[in-house]
Amino acid sequence: MQREFSIVVDRSNHQYAPTPWEQESWRASALDWVAEQLASHGLRPNGELRVRLRPWSVLVRVPVEGRDAVWFKANPPASAFEGPLTAALARWVPEHVLRPLAVDAERAWVLLPDGGELFRDVLAREAVEPRTWEELLRQYASLQRALTAHACEIERIGVPATRTAGLPEAFDELLTRNTALRPEARERLERLRPRLTDWCAELASLGVEDTLDHADLHDGQLFRPAPGRFTFFDWGDAVVSHPFCSLRVPAEKARARYGPQVLTRLLDAYLEPWTGTGRSPAELRRAAHLAWRLSVLGRAASWGRTFPGPSGTVPGAEQSSESLLAIFDDPPFP
Repeated sequence: MQREFSIVVDRSNHQYAPTPWEQESWRASALDWVAEQLASHGLRPNGELRVRLRPWSVLVRVPVEGRDAVWFKANPPASAFEGPLTAALARWVPEHVLRPLAVDAERAWVLLPDGGELFRDVLAREAVEPRTWEELLRQYASLQRALTAHACEIERIGVPATRTAGLPEAFDELLTRNTALRPEARERLERLRPRLTDWCAELASLGVEDTLDHADLHDGQLFRPAPGRFTFFDWGDAVVSHPFCSLRVPAEKARARYGPQVLTRLLDAYLEPWTGTGRSPAELRRAAHLAWRLSVLGRAASWGRTFPGPSGTVPGAEQSSESLLAIFDDPPFP
């Protein structure tokens, strides 16, 4: 396919980040696989390939005759679970996610249909009221609740587990691994450890079960195929953890757009699907308060899921440090 069509490559500001795209044999194999999978669906590629290279993925937009484009994605080894997870989610919660056209679990490749318009593009084009964000959070929380029963299966697929009870050990591992923390920052985090243990114990005692946490649910990870309807995708940062850890990223995006006054509405909307768990509204709000801080651990860990460099090094230590230090930020709601 690479001989038939022109290829445009976008590296953004990651000009020297290693990806397998630079290897001729890998590139040829990947594009041949895409052509084979399309053929198995009676489809043919047709037009310029647009390639987006990032330290955490290779993404190729492939135009197709007679229908919307499809998307090839290759993940690094640490997030090789994304294709199988996406396929499993399409079985369990099909109304909320994309259904892959093909998955190669061994090579960490997935071929996806187009999901419609990105929510980010909708926001750029038109005025969007906060109630739209409320609805997307309700839908996402409903997805999480539906997946609670599948948490162990999700782990078996290979999604990392950062279970609520195990968060102190995850914190220790992050501190041990990180090479970018300054001594004073490391000491400050080490002093926090006893309080973090108490937070985790209290959060676990509130009884909301662990489930899938997207861990990076921003407006560029959502399709809005129709008003009031959302499709969630890009699961490469996902973990099995406390569900409320998911709230921080979308809430911060909405706060930046509408101001802090929007957060109470968004929190209420997100917690609404959890009201049938036997927990009081006050208990759910307390759990959200605790999870806001602890959510940074999943984000800090995900920065290591990049393609390794020639020497085996993995970038992301600086970003992981920034994520860890955000644990000191007070939650912006009571």
